[in-house]
Order: sequence, then structure tokens, then C-alpha cells
Amino acid sequence: MASASATLLKSSPIIDKSEWIKGQNLRHPSVCFVRSHPTSAAFTVRASSYADELVKTAKTVASPGRGILAMDESNATCGKRLASIGLENTEANRQAYRTLLVSAPGLGDYISGAILFEETLYQSTIDGKKMVDVLVEQKIVPGIKVDKGLVPLPGSNNESWCQGLDGLSSRTAAYYQQGARFAKWRTVVSIPNGPSALAVKEAAWGLARYAAISQDSGLVPIVEPEILLDGDHGIDRTFEVAQKVWAEVFFYLAENNVMFEGILLKPSMVTPGAECKDKATPQQVADYTLKLLHRRIPPAVPGIMFLSGGQSEVEATLNLNAMNQSPNPWHVSFSYARALQNTCLKTWGGRPENVKAAQDTLLVRA
Repeated sequence: MASASATLLKSSPIIDKSEWIKGQNLRHPSVCFVRSHPTSAAFTVRASSYADELVKTAKTVASPGRGILAMDESNATCGKRLASIGLENTEANRQAYRTLLVSAPGLGDYISGAILFEETLYQSTIDGKKMVDVLVEQKIVPGIKVDKGLVPLPGSNNESWCQGLDGLSSRTAAYYQQGARFAKWRTVVSIPNGPSALAVKEAAWGLARYAAISQDSGLVPIVEPEILLDGDHGIDRTFEVAQKVWAEVFFYLAENNVMFEGILLKPSMVTPGAECKDKATPQQVADYTLKLLHRRIPPAVPGIMFLSGGQSEVEATLNLNAMNQSPNPWHVSFSYARALQNTCLKTWGGRPENVKAAQDTLLVRA
């Protein structure tokens, strides 16, 4: 067996250096089959021109003391946020608010990455600077939401699946050219609706295909199967479902040859359902969540960036803090939207004179 292995390695062709040029699209097949003779043994070699860059980007986003600012609300969702402070949903108002976020002085001390909506990726600030450039100056990696939203999943128990794989390769290539360096795709699993085996498998497969396509374009994929808080189930039921979901996700990531060192995870914390009478303490949430991570997440993955998932600002902060009281094999941090922005948005209220005070509240939460 040893001699066969030696023969196999000796017969392997040297991979041309041009296949590994940073930031260039592959001009050669990304998979090469190497056969040894006279035996019929074969194995697959992944040759990605972005491999080193993906690892570097993932490590940068998962850097100590920092997390992700999720500001990728669609125009419709952003409109709901603006309506809560009495503002009309116009591009000018969306631009003003997003300018406030990305230009907060010193934000890069606490924020390593910012997930943008497509409009924001191509948008300039109210001062005429590209949003992407402002983030890079703050040492914040720009990211981009690439999924096309949830739609009903036929054949399931009133569950959803996430669309957006059609045309994803060309979109991710364009986003890379625009300055994005990581991507986000959100799908959901509902505990009250089962979840059905079909819905779990669809979520896992969709995430895996998206991750492989994103890496091929130079974008670090954030893998996000959100287990919704809806329901009156206890924390043990959440833990049971999360174990099943994450087993499926990593099985299909491996099947699609996704490089684990070049991904980030955005999971839900393991909590009781929102309508459950038995509330969990931050320590219980931390214990259950870390147990799940240790059972399911390979240490090759550089960062676990938790979503807040409808938790309050304080709840999300306390739960995450409890998880970081002991060393973890991964960088355990946050990828929060409302848990970072709620107080900031209310403080701003659409008034220019409140911008600094709003930015200060954002920094406190970050």
C-alpha cells in the first residue's frame, strides 16, 4: 500500500503556478484527476486560485475582539426600520442612515466585517465616497448578501426554502470586482413545523452549493441556517434539531468540496422557543450552544459569528459573553443587525444633529 502511494505521488503532475495567482479567475479546470499506472487508483485535487486569500479573509473577519455588523436589510425591510422613526423609505434616507453606520469613528476597533445589501455595495455616502472605501479605510471587510429570499417549499409542512442559486456565479464574480470579500446566504428551519427531513436537506444542500460557488469567486461564504425562535418548545428540543441541521450542513459542505478554513458560520444560539415558559439563563444558553458546537463544528472553521435572532440587545450580549468565558477552538463572536442597531436608529431619529450621539450608541453596543 505504501509503495502504491509513493508511485501515485511520483506520477502526480506539478500544478502550474498560474493556477494559484491571487485574485485571478482560473483558466484551467479547478479539479484535476490524477491516475497512477498500472493501477486504477484515483483522487481529486482541488486547485483554487483564491485559496490563500479566502483563508486570510476569514481570519481577518474572525479577528480577536471584533464581530460583524449586519446591515444587509433589503430595501423593504430597511423601510420598516425607517418607518419606526417616522421616515419615508427613500434612497436618500437609506443612504443617510447607512452613511451614519459605516462612518462611525473607530468602528473598526470592534467591527471586522459589514454585510451590505446590493444597493449599499454600489452606493456612495452622503459625502460622495464609496461605502466600500469607507469600510476598508476603517479596516472593515465589506461583505454582501447574495440570496434572493425565502419562498414556500412545495411538499413540506408549510416550510420555506431559500432561492438564489440561478446566476449566483456571475453575481458573486461582479461583487468581488466591486470590493466585496465575503458573502451571506440565509435560510431558515422552523421547529413548530417539524422540521421535515425535506426542509432540512434543502437548507443544507442550498447552503453547500452557495458556499462552493462563492469560494470559486473569491468570496468567503457565511453559512447561515437560522433555527427560528418561533414556538413554545424547550431548549432541549432546540438542541436536538440543531444537531440534526448542522450534521446535514457539514455533510453537504464536504460533498461540495467546500474548504472549511475559508468559511464562517452564522448559527442561532441554542435557546428555548420564544413562547416557552421556561426561560434560559445566559449560562444555560452558553452551555447548550457550546456543547452543540463541539459536537458538530470542525476546528478548521475559523469563526462562529452568532446571529441575534430576535433577542434583545442585552440578551444577545449577555449570552455571547457567557460563551467567551473559556477558550474555544474557534473565534466566537457576533453578526448582529437589530442587536447593534436598535438604539442607534432610535437615537438618530432622522435628524442630522443626532448623528454623533447615534454613532456613540453604536460603538457602545459593538
